[in-house]
Amino acid sequence: MVKAKDDITRESYSVRLNPDLISRLKHLAVDEKKPISQLIEEGIEDLLKKYSKKGR
Repeated sequence: MVKAKDDITRESYSVRLNPDLISRLKHLAVDEKKPISQLIEEGIEDLLKKYSKKGR
């Protein structure tokens, strides 16, 4: 586990993704000046909110 600058302990997790999505994510990270992992966490949080609103 790795501890980030925000004092949250994080785990490493490996996934296989569509290469086009990875490329687009890398470009977005550069444009937003954010690490890819931060954008992925943000996306996961949005996805969890979306599905929790559906009563899951």
